[in-house]
Amino acid sequence: MVPQKIIDIVARDEHVSSDYIKRGISSGRIIIFYNPIHKKCRPLGIGQGLRTKINANIGTSVDYPGIKTELKKLKICVEAKADAVMDLSTGGNIDKVRRSIISKAPMPIGTVPVYQAVIECGDVCKLSADKLFEVIERHCADGVDFVTVHCGVTKRVVNNLKKHRRVMDIVSRGGAMHACAILKTNKENPLFEQYDRLLEIAKKYNVVLSLGDGMRPGCIADATDISQISELKVLSGLAKRALKAGVQSIIEGPGHVPLNQIEENIKLQKKICNGAPFYVLGPLPTDIAPGYDHLTSAIGGALAGYFGADFLCYVTPAEHLGLPNLEEVREGIMASRIAAHIADIAKGIPGAGSWDLDMAKARKQLNWKKQKELSIDPQKFNKLKKSKVEHDDVCSMCGEFCSMKMMNEMW
Repeated sequence: MVPQKIIDIVARDEHVSSDYIKRGISSGRIIIFYNPIHKKCRPLGIGQGLRTKINANIGTSVDYPGIKTELKKLKICVEAKADAVMDLSTGGNIDKVRRSIISKAPMPIGTVPVYQAVIECGDVCKLSADKLFEVIERHCADGVDFVTVHCGVTKRVVNNLKKHRRVMDIVSRGGAMHACAILKTNKENPLFEQYDRLLEIAKKYNVVLSLGDGMRPGCIADATDISQISELKVLSGLAKRALKAGVQSIIEGPGHVPLNQIEENIKLQKKICNGAPFYVLGPLPTDIAPGYDHLTSAIGGALAGYFGADFLCYVTPAEHLGLPNLEEVREGIMASRIAAHIADIAKGIPGAGSWDLDMAKARKQLNWKKQKELSIDPQKFNKLKKSKVEHDDVCSMCGEFCSMKMMNEMW
């Protein structure tokens, strides 16, 4: 399934043994993003006992179809050290955008093929199984490393939603596409009905299936309800089938979840899905912070990561408001990386705490150069330091009364 040399690369990056990675892959608790067609990509491991990873979303829309801006966003993703990137393009020349991103990306790239399939059909009701699978294979053949597929949005799950309505029903774009097709045509979701066909494509290209959470809660009032859990149970069965077929998969999760339900959500997913890697959007523990949802997401993401989430999808300040600009992409990545690192310290991931210890020592020594090097965002560190320096040896907060300086002079 995964070449030994790829396993060895991930093991070195994660400071664990190759045997540990192999056992994790065999049990379905670790996956490696690696499509050999994506030549510039460094393999990325996600799962139990590994560093918590973060994903950044970019991509065009109908209002902003230009490719140049998305390539600039990709450059920021590289500079800001996002672990993976998803191209969620829905505008302009989608094939060209995706291929351009893949050709320049040193990290794994994911997509949601149903977007393009529906756009090319013009209507969800006209989306055939053949068309959907053709687009999925097109993405895989281009070199994407993982695809989000909303296989769990089934007729039964949608009927549950009809019986138990929510405040916000469905907020997942892909989930809504499949649900509307089911409601309008009364036909089963082809990704569920012809799942073996999907497995064949994924295995052919060594693409990881990101089993999408079409029923993720879009507000905290809808969290942990029957629709979310019924879909999760479907995804659990599909993950088992994927593992048996030699295909890697991860489970996608919420969404908007109040703080007191995050632990329950993570542990429930791990139990139902046999420890499969869990990919969460945020989660966001409040609904009232548009413009600050990168902070909301970081609060929820740190807690989710601590309780076992393996992969955090960033949220930018523009979430719920519009497509993020370049600076908002950077802010979203940094907030998510901070959340992931906080979780890794708490989980005892090798090397996580030592980074903070090195920073503490540099602060004690008033070693500004070292502090910049160790900062999660050296660019912002440098900008703020330069704008606030009044003394060479101390910062402008305390000046001559710097506690570090005073104590260093005492010993």
